[in-house]
Amino acid sequence: MNQPLMPKATAVWLIDKTALTFDQIAEFVGMHPLEIQAIADGEVAQGIIGYDPIAHGQLTREEIQRCEADSEARLQMLSVNSYLPKSKSKGGRYTPVSKRNDRPDAIAWLLRNFPQVPEATIAKLLGTTKETIAKVRDKTHWNSANIKPRDPVILGLCTQSELNAAVGGLAVINPQPEEEAAA
Repeated sequence: MNQPLMPKATAVWLIDKTALTFDQIAEFVGMHPLEIQAIADGEVAQGIIGYDPIAHGQLTREEIQRCEADSEARLQMLSVNSYLPKSKSKGGRYTPVSKRNDRPDAIAWLLRNFPQVPEATIAKLLGTTKETIAKVRDKTHWNSANIKPRDPVILGLCTQSELNAAVGGLAVINPQPEEEAAA
């Protein structure tokens, strides 16, 4: 079962604002009922401000009322996607100076694993130019001797969700077929 963001703060809010049992709250936030009781008694989490799961899209008021009426009922969290952060509008992508030398490695990784991805998509994903992509592809980049294909997500140049959106479900091209790799 999914757990809410900030479980202790959510437990504090549920204790203060609802008539749910300790067991219901404990199961929802993934904590032990005795820990919930200690929070209610003021022994634990004294300085924690409650986190409203209704305002943040994790629960509905109706779900809380349903569980308050039936002490055997269990709280059901809303879909995880409903409270994930919204994607920001894409503007110019700034890459810190320390990561700029990693860009050709990420370009090489994308060209090796997803050769069918257009240059414009790679340029937008990594914040680079088509000229740099062409130089890495043609091995005419000034640092081509030192370029090692590395995953751009691991390098911190993009997120996994951005990479998945860019490749659009394309299959990974394995540079060596499995029969040749085993031989």
